[in-house]
Amino acid sequence: MSKSMKCLVTGGAGFIASNLVDRLLADGHAVTAYDNFSTGFREFLRPASANPRFTLVEGDTQDMEKMASAMAGCDTVFHLAANADVRFGPEKPRRDLEQNTIATFNVLEAMRKAGVKRIAFSSTSAIYGVAEVIPTPENAPFPVQTSLYGASKLAGEGLIQAYSEAYGIQSYIFRFVSILGDRYHHGHVYDFYKKLKANPLKLDVLGDGTQRKSYLYVQDCVDAIFTVMQKAQNKVNIFNLGTKEFCDVNQSLGWICGHLNVKPEFNYAGGKSGWIGDNPFIFPDCSKVYALGWRPKLTIKEGIIKTLEYIQANEWVLTANPDRARAPQKA
Repeated sequence: MSKSMKCLVTGGAGFIASNLVDRLLADGHAVTAYDNFSTGFREFLRPASANPRFTLVEGDTQDMEKMASAMAGCDTVFHLAANADVRFGPEKPRRDLEQNTIATFNVLEAMRKAGVKRIAFSSTSAIYGVAEVIPTPENAPFPVQTSLYGASKLAGEGLIQAYSEAYGIQSYIFRFVSILGDRYHHGHVYDFYKKLKANPLKLDVLGDGTQRKSYLYVQDCVDAIFTVMQKAQNKVNIFNLGTKEFCDVNQSLGWICGHLNVKPEFNYAGGKSGWIGDNPFIFPDCSKVYALGWRPKLTIKEGIIKTLEYIQANEWVLTANPDRARAPQKA
């Protein structure tokens, strides 16, 4: 993406999105971050706020008119705003519908009003459910959906593809594995660290510890996004983003406990899944993005360790209110 762009990033104050904002600015693009700060952190946008090519618009993805206004003059929308809490989806099912599916419809309609013709969308490998083909390629047959989160993201994908056909929008759909790295504040590394900090002698583990998943470091994820958007020029471009390796929960626990120098007793809840929608083996086939020349710089283990180091250096993320996240001001 060497050509200078004007971009809007929904959910711009979030974990992945704020890293994307920084990289877009570093590459010379003008960036508008659009966020309602329900789960995003102002602290994550502090580096960007010093850049004259950065604009912050506080708004909700349910406000189509405000989004359309914020998109005025933009070339590309990076739609990363979403409810990403898979585990508690069954407790608040409407949240996934509103914040993922309807929000994506609103983004597309705002793009249509503003005349924006390019979108990058953060989807998820959760849409593969309990996959019959492992590693799972982008064109694998879709199984029954196992999570409201995955179902809402798949619906978003369908809307984007239909809008691409109807209105000539070029779309990039990225099916992420679990992402790790700086500004990470939700997920298994965060949860285990928080529990071990409270009690280093005992650790409750959901499932039986054999759940297998792939992970990707956030800067490698951004590199992959840029590589695809520069080299893939179809009307609809769908890519798995991950590595060629995976680990199980027990391996990850070993790396985490080793780094923290603790030896807790593990208390497993049992079962092949930790919660409804926690698929026991998620491993997408990422050969398509590899074929474009992209390679991750960090292994899963290295990504987990760097994530731990970030949390250790920024423990305020452990106590921030998840419903109205705010970071402390630094001197």
